[in-house]
Amino acid sequence: MPIQYHDQVSLLKDILSEHQSECCGTVAESEQLERVIKSLMANSSTGQNAKGVLEDIYFYSQSGKNSASLDQHIESHQDQLSQWIQDIDTFS
Repeated sequence: MPIQYHDQVSLLKDILSEHQSECCGTVAESEQLERVIKSLMANSSTGQNAKGVLEDIYFYSQSGKNSASLDQHIESHQDQLSQWIQDIDTFS
């Protein structure tokens, strides 16, 4: 059973918040971000502004899982993570 829009947004925010606070993550988390974003992008409840943010986060997750050092990748995106977390609050 697919998770609801609000739960997907919460999951997205939780993963990004963890990346921000701990400056580390896993490839599995990056893959989870990608799956949630794909689902949100296909949802008619997702507005155009949100889709732009989701595209940025999707690129971040793809770049991260393919980087030599995921933790360094996360650390170098701290400012963006803060902004995305704030932006996500406007989704719901």
